[in-house]
Amino acid sequence: MMPNNRDLRLEKYDISTNRYRELKYFCMQYREKQSRLRSITEIASFSGDCNSSGKISDRTANVAMQRMQLEKDIDLIEKSAMEADEELYPYIISNVADGIPYEYLWAPTSRTSFYALRRKFFLILNHKKQ
Repeated sequence: MMPNNRDLRLEKYDISTNRYRELKYFCMQYREKQSRLRSITEIASFSGDCNSSGKISDRTANVAMQRMQLEKDIDLIEKSAMEADEELYPYIISNVADGIPYEYLWAPTSRTSFYALRRKFFLILNHKKQ
């Protein structure tokens, strides 16, 4: 279902091929991050367990930090897509997170306009994820 999965050429916007790939694979983790966030519901009380290095670990704090990072990553992708286009952001997310090509999205815009919005999304994401 993914014909011609080519890299975007964003060098003229100061985004190297490797940086684009980093952003692309970050977006491809979007659904996984959502799933992990939903599954992290365990909030344990402080038990004062010692780990192998002898340091005290706080399981609740670790879970809270994981949740915060997942929420931050998800929010970063969603806000970048919304900044690219308020109305078409769900289509942008489906494309960059799930790899669904324009032809299967039924987006209410032309192919050229959609891919321009996708480039804009990556420019915004690159700026926010410095």
